[in-house]
Amino acid sequence: MATISPHLNMSGENSGSTSQRRQVPKLNQRILSSLSKRSVAAHPWHDLEIGPGAPLVFNVVVEITKGSKVKYELDKKTGLIKVDRVLYSSVVYPHNYGFIPRTLCEDGDPMDVLVLMQEPVVPGCFLRARAIGLMPMIDQGEKDDKIIAVCADDPEYHHFNDLSELSPHRLAEIRRFFEDYKKNENKEVAVNEFLPAISAQEAIQRSMDLYAEYILHNLRL
Repeated sequence: MATISPHLNMSGENSGSTSQRRQVPKLNQRILSSLSKRSVAAHPWHDLEIGPGAPLVFNVVVEITKGSKVKYELDKKTGLIKVDRVLYSSVVYPHNYGFIPRTLCEDGDPMDVLVLMQEPVVPGCFLRARAIGLMPMIDQGEKDDKIIAVCADDPEYHHFNDLSELSPHRLAEIRRFFEDYKKNENKEVAVNEFLPAISAQEAIQRSMDLYAEYILHNLRL
C-alpha cells in the first residue's frame, strides 16, 4: 500500500520547505474538550446566571424574534433553540419572547417573558430586562403566566416601571395575540386581567425559589 509523504500536501505537491508548508490550525481547548467528551456545552437555562438584580432586573434568553411567525423554543435536553412549529394563525409575535434562566414554574418550564424594545433580536441571545407587569394566562386548562418586561438597555423603554405607563392599545395588542395565536389549532387560551410590576416580581421570585428547591432535591439524589 502506498504511503503519503509527510512533505506532500493533498494535491500531491512537494511542500518540504518551511515557507511553503501549510500550517495546520490548532484546535482551541473548547473544541478539543468537546471532541474528547470531557465537557458539555453551556446550557442557557442552567448555566446562564439570572443576574444580581433579580427579580427586579434579570437576564432573558430570547427564543422568538419580534415579528416572527415561527414558534422557536428551548430544547431542554440539548440547550439549543429549536423550531417547534410555524403558527397556524395569521399573526406574528408582537415583541421579543423568551425565558428567564434559573427559574422554574409549575408546568416544568422556565418563566416566560415578553420583552418590549425597539428592535427584533436573534433567537439564542440574551439581554437584561425589567419586569413591569404580569399577564395571568390559562393555556388549555393549565396556568401559563407571562412576565411583561422592557429591555433595560433600550433608551426608549428602560424608563418604564409599570404596565400602567403603557398605552391601553399596546396592552390590547398583547392580549389579542395570546388569545388568538392558537385558535386555528383548536386550543383554548384565556388571558386574565394584567397585574402590576410588584406581582411580576413576586412571580419571578417564586420561580427562582422553585428552581433552587429543584436543584437541591436533585443534588441529594
